[in-house]
Amino acid sequence: MAEERKLHEVVVIGAGVIGLTTAVKLQETGNYKVTIVAETFPTDPKTIKYTSHWAGAHHVSGGSGLQSETQLRLEQRTFEDMWPMSAPGQPTEGCFLRLSQSEYYGSENSVPYHLEGFMPNFKVLPPKELPTAAVYGLSFDTITIDVPVYLNYLLSRFLGRGGSIVRGSIQHISQIVENGARAFTQLPAYPRVDDRQQQQRRPDAIIVCAGIGARFLGGVEDKSVYPLRGQTVLLRSPWVRFGRTLCGSDGVWTYVIPRRSGDVIVGGTRIANDWFPTPRPEITKDILTRVIGLAPELAPPEVRAHRQPTADDLIPLIIEEGCGLRPAREDGIRLEVEWYTLGENKVPVVHNYGHSGTGYQSSWGSASDAFLLLEGALADGPPN
Repeated sequence: MAEERKLHEVVVIGAGVIGLTTAVKLQETGNYKVTIVAETFPTDPKTIKYTSHWAGAHHVSGGSGLQSETQLRLEQRTFEDMWPMSAPGQPTEGCFLRLSQSEYYGSENSVPYHLEGFMPNFKVLPPKELPTAAVYGLSFDTITIDVPVYLNYLLSRFLGRGGSIVRGSIQHISQIVENGARAFTQLPAYPRVDDRQQQQRRPDAIIVCAGIGARFLGGVEDKSVYPLRGQTVLLRSPWVRFGRTLCGSDGVWTYVIPRRSGDVIVGGTRIANDWFPTPRPEITKDILTRVIGLAPELAPPEVRAHRQPTADDLIPLIIEEGCGLRPAREDGIRLEVEWYTLGENKVPVVHNYGHSGTGYQSSWGSASDAFLLLEGALADGPPN
Protein backbone atom coordinates (compact mmCIF):
# COMPACT_ATOMS: atom_id res chain seq x y z
CA MET A 1 0.00 0.00 0.00
CA ALA A 2 1.45 3.37 -1.07
CA GLU A 3 2.35 5.75 1.71
CA GLU A 4 0.01 8.75 1.91
CA ARG A 5 1.73 11.93 0.77
CA LYS A 6 2.13 14.47 3.57
CA LEU A 7 0.69 17.86 2.72
CA HIS A 8 2.08 21.07 4.13
CA GLU A 9 -0.34 22.58 6.64
CA VAL A 10 -0.87 26.27 6.04
CA VAL A 11 -3.05 28.72 7.93
CA VAL A 12 -4.34 31.80 6.10
CA ILE A 13 -5.35 34.64 8.42
CA GLY A 14 -8.26 36.60 6.97
CA ALA A 15 -11.23 35.78 4.72
CA GLY A 16 -11.50 38.91 2.61
CA VAL A 17 -10.95 38.78 -1.12
CA ILE A 18 -7.14 38.56 -0.65
CA GLY A 19 -7.33 35.79 1.95
CA LEU A 20 -9.90 33.76 0.02
CA THR A 21 -8.06 34.06 -3.30
CA THR A 22 -4.74 33.11 -1.71
CA ALA A 23 -6.31 30.13 0.06
CA VAL A 24 -7.88 28.93 -3.20
CA LYS A 25 -4.56 29.27 -5.03
CA LEU A 26 -2.73 27.14 -2.46
CA GLN A 27 -5.45 24.54 -1.94
CA GLU A 28 -5.79 23.87 -5.65
CA THR A 29 -2.10 22.99 -6.07
CA GLY A 30 -2.76 19.74 -4.21
CA ASN A 31 0.36 20.23 -2.09
CA TYR A 32 -1.19 22.06 0.84
CA LYS A 33 -3.84 21.52 3.48
CA VAL A 34 -5.14 25.03 3.97
CA THR A 35 -7.25 26.39 6.80
CA ILE A 36 -8.60 29.93 6.89
CA VAL A 37 -8.93 31.46 10.35
CA ALA A 38 -11.01 34.64 10.41
CA GLU A 39 -13.43 36.54 12.56
CA THR A 40 -15.76 37.31 9.65
CA PHE A 41 -16.70 35.33 6.53
CA PRO A 42 -18.63 36.28 3.37
CA THR A 43 -21.78 34.56 4.66
CA ASP A 44 -21.92 36.86 7.71
CA PRO A 45 -23.91 40.11 7.93
CA LYS A 46 -22.05 43.17 6.68
CA THR A 47 -19.73 44.79 9.19
CA ILE A 48 -17.21 47.63 9.17
CA LYS A 49 -14.58 45.04 10.18
CA TYR A 50 -14.86 43.31 6.78
CA THR A 51 -14.02 45.67 3.95
CA SER A 52 -14.44 43.28 1.00
CA HIS A 53 -18.23 43.31 1.32
CA TRP A 54 -18.38 47.06 0.68
CA ALA A 55 -16.24 47.24 -2.47
CA GLY A 56 -17.54 48.44 -5.85
CA ALA A 57 -15.76 46.62 -7.46
CA HIS A 58 -14.35 47.05 -10.95
CA HIS A 59 -11.04 46.33 -12.64
CA VAL A 60 -9.62 49.71 -13.60
CA SER A 61 -5.88 49.52 -13.13
CA GLY A 62 -4.51 52.74 -11.72
CA GLY A 63 -7.99 54.00 -10.96
CA SER A 64 -7.18 54.07 -7.26
CA GLY A 65 -3.69 55.50 -7.71
CA LEU A 66 -0.97 53.21 -9.08
CA GLN A 67 1.93 53.07 -6.64
CA SER A 68 4.53 50.82 -8.29
CA GLU A 69 5.46 48.60 -11.20
CA THR A 70 4.84 45.65 -8.90
CA GLN A 71 1.25 46.70 -8.38
CA LEU A 72 0.76 47.09 -12.13
CA ARG A 73 2.09 43.58 -12.67
CA LEU A 74 -0.28 42.18 -10.01
CA GLU A 75 -3.25 43.94 -11.58
CA GLN A 76 -2.39 42.78 -15.09
CA ARG A 77 -2.04 39.19 -13.88
CA THR A 78 -5.41 39.42 -12.11
CA PHE A 79 -7.15 40.77 -15.21
CA GLU A 80 -5.66 37.92 -17.25
CA ASP A 81 -7.31 35.49 -14.80
CA MET A 82 -10.63 37.29 -14.36
CA TRP A 83 -11.39 38.17 -17.98
CA PRO A 84 -11.76 34.49 -19.04
CA MET A 85 -13.83 33.83 -15.90
CA SER A 86 -16.29 36.48 -17.08
CA ALA A 87 -16.70 35.01 -20.57
CA PRO A 88 -20.20 34.05 -21.73
CA GLY A 89 -21.01 30.45 -20.91
CA GLN A 90 -18.40 30.10 -18.17
CA PRO A 91 -19.65 28.79 -14.78
CA THR A 92 -18.28 31.97 -13.20
CA GLU A 93 -19.95 34.34 -15.67
CA GLY A 94 -22.58 35.28 -13.08
CA CYS A 95 -19.94 36.85 -10.81
CA PHE A 96 -19.01 39.48 -13.41
CA LEU A 97 -20.38 42.01 -15.86
CA ARG A 98 -18.42 42.84 -19.00
CA LEU A 99 -18.91 46.45 -20.06
CA SER A 100 -17.45 49.53 -21.65
CA GLN A 101 -15.66 51.82 -19.18
CA SER A 102 -15.14 55.56 -19.66
CA GLU A 103 -12.52 57.33 -17.55
CA TYR A 104 -12.41 61.12 -17.39
CA TYR A 105 -9.66 63.25 -15.84
CA GLY A 106 -9.66 66.85 -14.69
CA SER A 107 -5.87 66.91 -14.98
CA GLU A 108 -3.68 65.12 -17.50
CA ASN A 109 -1.16 64.42 -14.73
CA SER A 110 -3.42 61.68 -13.33
CA VAL A 111 -4.03 59.77 -16.60
CA PRO A 112 -2.98 56.08 -16.39
CA TYR A 113 -1.28 55.77 -19.79
CA HIS A 114 -0.16 52.24 -18.92
CA LEU A 115 -3.66 50.97 -19.76
CA GLU A 116 -2.92 51.17 -23.49
CA GLY A 117 -2.14 47.70 -24.80
CA PHE A 118 -3.44 46.20 -21.55
CA MET A 119 -7.23 46.67 -21.58
CA PRO A 120 -9.38 45.48 -24.50
CA ASN A 121 -10.62 48.09 -27.00
CA PHE A 122 -8.56 50.85 -25.44
CA LYS A 123 -8.90 54.29 -27.03
CA VAL A 124 -8.38 57.94 -26.23
CA LEU A 125 -11.63 59.90 -26.28
CA PRO A 126 -11.91 62.99 -28.48
CA PRO A 127 -12.48 66.33 -26.70
CA LYS A 128 -16.10 66.54 -27.91
CA GLU A 129 -16.96 63.39 -25.91
CA LEU A 130 -15.62 64.74 -22.61
CA PRO A 131 -17.77 66.21 -19.85
CA THR A 132 -17.18 69.83 -18.91
CA ALA A 133 -15.04 68.98 -15.88
CA ALA A 134 -12.61 66.79 -17.88
CA VAL A 135 -9.57 67.64 -20.00
CA TYR A 136 -8.73 64.07 -21.00
CA GLY A 137 -10.57 60.78 -21.35
CA LEU A 138 -10.13 57.10 -22.09
CA SER A 139 -12.42 54.18 -22.79
CA PHE A 140 -11.86 50.43 -22.77
CA ASP A 141 -13.62 47.17 -21.98
CA THR A 142 -13.35 45.74 -18.50
CA ILE A 143 -15.33 43.89 -15.84
CA THR A 144 -17.20 44.71 -12.69
CA ILE A 145 -17.48 42.18 -9.90
CA ASP A 146 -20.71 41.39 -8.06
CA VAL A 147 -19.06 41.34 -4.68
CA PRO A 148 -21.54 39.27 -2.59
CA VAL A 149 -21.76 36.65 -5.33
CA TYR A 150 -18.03 36.52 -5.99
CA LEU A 151 -16.94 36.28 -2.36
CA ASN A 152 -19.26 33.36 -1.74
CA TYR A 153 -18.07 31.75 -4.97
CA LEU A 154 -14.48 31.92 -3.73
CA LEU A 155 -15.46 30.47 -0.37
CA SER A 156 -17.41 27.58 -1.92
CA ARG A 157 -14.60 26.90 -4.41
CA PHE A 158 -12.11 26.73 -1.54
CA LEU A 159 -14.29 24.41 0.54
CA GLY A 160 -15.10 22.28 -2.49
CA ARG A 161 -11.39 21.59 -3.00
CA GLY A 162 -10.97 20.36 0.56
CA GLY A 163 -10.11 23.58 2.38
CA SER A 164 -11.23 24.25 5.95
CA ILE A 165 -12.44 27.33 7.78
CA VAL A 166 -12.33 28.18 11.47
CA ARG A 167 -13.88 31.22 13.09
CA GLY A 168 -11.51 32.91 15.49
CA SER A 169 -10.45 36.34 16.68
CA ILE A 170 -6.65 36.18 16.68
CA GLN A 171 -4.92 38.45 19.16
CA HIS A 172 -1.34 37.38 18.41
CA ILE A 173 0.26 35.39 15.63
CA SER A 174 1.89 33.16 18.25
CA GLN A 175 -1.54 31.60 18.85
CA ILE A 176 -1.39 30.16 15.33
CA VAL A 177 2.32 29.35 15.43
CA GLU A 178 1.87 27.23 18.55
CA ASN A 179 -1.19 25.22 17.63
CA GLY A 180 -2.44 26.26 14.21
CA ALA A 181 -6.17 26.67 13.67
CA ARG A 182 -6.76 24.18 16.50
CA ALA A 183 -6.25 27.02 18.94
CA PHE A 184 -9.74 28.23 17.95
CA THR A 185 -11.62 24.95 17.56
CA GLN A 186 -12.45 24.59 21.27
CA LEU A 187 -11.07 21.06 21.37
CA PRO A 188 -10.30 19.77 24.86
CA ALA A 189 -6.78 20.34 26.13
CA TYR A 190 -6.57 16.79 27.57
CA PRO A 191 -5.23 14.22 27.24
CA ARG A 192 -1.88 15.96 27.07
CA VAL A 193 0.30 15.29 24.07
CA ASP A 194 4.05 14.78 24.04
CA ASP A 195 6.44 17.18 22.34
CA ARG A 196 6.53 15.18 19.13
CA GLN A 197 2.74 15.19 18.80
CA GLN A 198 2.61 18.90 19.64
CA GLN A 199 5.16 19.62 16.91
CA GLN A 200 2.94 17.82 14.41
CA ARG A 201 0.06 20.11 15.32
CA ARG A 202 1.96 23.25 14.41
CA PRO A 203 1.44 24.68 10.93
CA ASP A 204 4.21 24.57 8.36
CA ALA A 205 3.50 28.15 7.33
CA ILE A 206 1.19 31.11 7.91
CA ILE A 207 -0.04 33.67 5.40
CA VAL A 208 -1.24 36.99 6.80
CA CYS A 209 -4.08 38.48 4.74
CA ALA A 210 -5.48 40.52 7.59
CA GLY A 211 -6.18 43.77 5.75
CA ILE A 212 -6.66 46.65 8.17
CA GLY A 213 -6.25 44.11 10.98
CA ALA A 214 -2.51 43.90 10.23
CA ARG A 215 -2.20 47.16 12.16
CA PHE A 216 -3.38 45.49 15.36
CA LEU A 217 -2.44 41.81 15.00
CA GLY A 218 0.15 40.96 17.65
CA GLY A 219 3.42 39.85 16.12
CA VAL A 220 2.72 41.97 13.02
CA GLU A 221 1.47 45.34 14.30
CA ASP A 222 2.26 47.20 11.11
CA LYS A 223 1.61 50.85 12.00
CA SER A 224 2.08 51.90 8.38
CA VAL A 225 -1.35 50.36 7.70
CA TYR A 226 -4.17 52.90 7.89
CA PRO A 227 -7.80 53.20 6.77
CA LEU A 228 -8.72 54.95 3.54
CA ARG A 229 -12.42 55.35 4.20
CA GLY A 230 -14.77 54.98 1.27
CA GLN A 231 -18.47 55.80 1.32
CA THR A 232 -20.86 54.61 -1.39
CA VAL A 233 -24.53 54.30 -2.26
CA LEU A 234 -26.07 51.16 -3.74
CA LEU A 235 -28.83 51.92 -6.26
CA ARG A 236 -31.26 49.74 -8.18
CA SER A 237 -30.77 50.90 -11.79
CA PRO A 238 -30.77 47.77 -13.99
CA TRP A 239 -30.95 49.87 -17.18
CA VAL A 240 -27.36 51.08 -16.60
CA ARG A 241 -24.81 48.87 -18.33
CA PHE A 242 -21.73 51.09 -18.59
CA GLY A 243 -18.96 52.12 -16.21
CA ARG A 244 -17.99 55.75 -15.78
CA THR A 245 -15.43 57.50 -13.58
CA LEU A 246 -14.35 61.13 -13.17
CA CYS A 247 -11.16 62.08 -11.37
CA GLY A 248 -11.68 65.80 -10.81
CA SER A 249 -8.97 68.42 -10.79
CA ASP A 250 -9.53 68.56 -7.01
CA GLY A 251 -8.62 64.87 -6.71
CA VAL A 252 -12.19 63.76 -5.89
CA TRP A 253 -13.27 60.50 -7.52
CA THR A 254 -16.84 60.05 -8.75
CA TYR A 255 -17.78 56.67 -10.16
CA VAL A 256 -20.62 54.51 -11.47
CA ILE A 257 -20.11 50.73 -11.16
CA PRO A 258 -23.01 48.56 -12.35
CA ARG A 259 -23.29 44.92 -11.38
CA ARG A 260 -24.70 42.01 -13.30
CA SER A 261 -27.61 41.86 -10.85
CA GLY A 262 -28.87 45.30 -11.88
CA ASP A 263 -27.57 47.02 -8.78
CA VAL A 264 -25.21 49.97 -9.25
CA ILE A 265 -22.58 51.20 -6.80
CA VAL A 266 -22.00 54.95 -6.94
CA GLY A 267 -19.45 56.93 -5.01
CA GLY A 268 -17.30 57.91 -3.52
CA THR A 269 -14.74 59.13 -1.03
CA ARG A 270 -11.08 58.45 -0.22
CA ILE A 271 -10.41 59.87 3.24
CA ALA A 272 -7.20 58.80 4.97
CA ASN A 273 -7.22 57.88 8.67
CA ASP A 274 -11.00 58.25 8.97
CA TRP A 275 -12.33 55.40 11.13
CA PHE A 276 -16.00 56.49 11.28
CA PRO A 277 -18.00 53.23 10.91
CA THR A 278 -21.34 54.37 9.42
CA PRO A 279 -22.37 56.47 6.39
CA ARG A 280 -22.53 60.21 6.86
CA PRO A 281 -25.78 61.72 5.44
CA GLU A 282 -24.06 64.81 4.03
CA ILE A 283 -21.62 62.64 2.08
CA THR A 284 -24.46 60.54 0.65
CA LYS A 285 -26.12 63.74 -0.56
CA ASP A 286 -22.86 64.92 -2.13
CA ILE A 287 -22.33 61.56 -3.87
CA LEU A 288 -25.82 61.61 -5.40
CA THR A 289 -25.31 65.18 -6.60
CA ARG A 290 -22.00 64.31 -8.23
CA VAL A 291 -23.11 61.07 -9.91
CA ILE A 292 -26.31 62.48 -11.41
CA GLY A 293 -24.13 65.12 -13.08
CA LEU A 294 -21.72 62.49 -14.36
CA ALA A 295 -24.36 59.92 -15.34
CA PRO A 296 -27.92 61.28 -15.65
CA GLU A 297 -28.79 57.84 -17.11
CA LEU A 298 -28.96 56.58 -13.51
CA ALA A 299 -32.40 58.16 -13.15
CA PRO A 300 -35.42 56.13 -14.30
CA PRO A 301 -36.16 56.39 -18.04
CA GLU A 302 -39.62 57.85 -17.39
CA VAL A 303 -38.04 60.75 -15.52
CA ARG A 304 -35.47 61.45 -18.21
CA ALA A 305 -38.18 61.39 -20.87
CA HIS A 306 -39.78 64.53 -19.42
CA ARG A 307 -37.03 66.57 -17.72
CA GLN A 308 -33.44 66.80 -16.60
CA PRO A 309 -33.01 64.44 -13.63
CA THR A 310 -31.75 65.61 -10.25
CA ALA A 311 -30.19 63.92 -7.23
CA ASP A 312 -33.64 63.64 -5.66
CA ASP A 313 -34.67 61.26 -8.45
CA LEU A 314 -32.09 58.74 -7.18
CA ILE A 315 -33.41 58.61 -3.63
CA PRO A 316 -36.23 56.11 -4.40
CA LEU A 317 -33.62 53.85 -6.03
CA ILE A 318 -31.43 53.55 -2.93
CA ILE A 319 -30.97 50.02 -1.60
CA GLU A 320 -28.44 50.93 1.06
CA GLU A 321 -25.68 53.34 1.99
CA GLY A 322 -22.34 51.86 2.91
CA CYS A 323 -18.81 52.62 3.96
CA GLY A 324 -15.65 50.56 4.22
CA LEU A 325 -12.15 51.04 5.54
CA ARG A 326 -9.79 50.29 2.67
CA PRO A 327 -6.59 48.74 4.10
CA ALA A 328 -4.02 51.21 2.80
CA ARG A 329 -0.31 51.03 3.60
CA GLU A 330 2.30 53.77 3.39
CA ASP A 331 4.75 51.61 1.41
CA GLY A 332 2.09 49.91 -0.70
CA ILE A 333 1.26 46.22 -0.78
CA ARG A 334 3.38 44.07 1.53
CA LEU A 335 4.45 40.81 -0.09
CA GLU A 336 7.37 39.30 1.76
CA VAL A 337 8.44 36.46 4.07
CA GLU A 338 9.26 36.83 7.74
CA TRP A 339 10.32 33.95 10.00
CA TYR A 340 8.58 33.79 13.36
CA THR A 341 10.34 32.01 16.23
CA LEU A 342 8.52 30.43 19.14
CA GLY A 343 10.89 28.46 21.36
CA GLU A 344 12.83 26.21 19.01
CA ASN A 345 10.13 26.34 16.38
CA LYS A 346 10.54 28.60 13.32
CA VAL A 347 7.62 29.17 10.98
CA PRO A 348 7.63 31.17 7.73
CA VAL A 349 5.05 33.95 7.72
CA VAL A 350 4.11 35.28 4.29
CA HIS A 351 2.65 38.78 4.41
CA ASN A 352 0.02 39.64 1.80
CA TYR A 353 -1.82 42.81 2.81
CA GLY A 354 -1.96 46.57 2.31
CA HIS A 355 -3.93 46.58 -0.96
CA SER A 356 -5.91 49.75 -0.22
CA GLY A 357 -8.69 49.99 -2.84
CA THR A 358 -7.07 47.53 -5.27
CA GLY A 359 -7.84 44.24 -3.51
CA TYR A 360 -10.10 42.75 -6.16
CA GLN A 361 -8.08 43.96 -9.16
CA SER A 362 -4.79 42.66 -7.76
CA SER A 363 -6.10 39.57 -5.91
CA TRP A 364 -4.96 36.76 -8.23
CA GLY A 365 -1.61 38.39 -8.90
CA SER A 366 -1.02 38.80 -5.16
CA ALA A 367 -2.05 35.21 -4.52
CA SER A 368 0.45 33.99 -7.13
CA ASP A 369 3.26 36.03 -5.58
CA ALA A 370 2.37 34.79 -2.08
CA PHE A 371 2.43 31.21 -3.38
CA LEU A 372 5.92 31.66 -4.86
CA LEU A 373 7.18 33.24 -1.63
CA LEU A 374 5.77 30.31 0.34
CA GLU A 375 7.32 27.73 -1.96
CA GLY A 376 10.70 29.42 -1.69
CA ALA A 377 10.55 29.69 2.09
CA LEU A 378 9.66 26.03 2.58
CA ALA A 379 12.34 24.93 0.12
CA ASP A 380 15.15 27.10 1.52
CA GLY A 381 14.29 26.97 5.22
CA PRO A 382 14.98 29.72 7.76
CA PRO A 383 18.01 31.98 7.30
CA ASN A 384 21.07 31.21 9.38
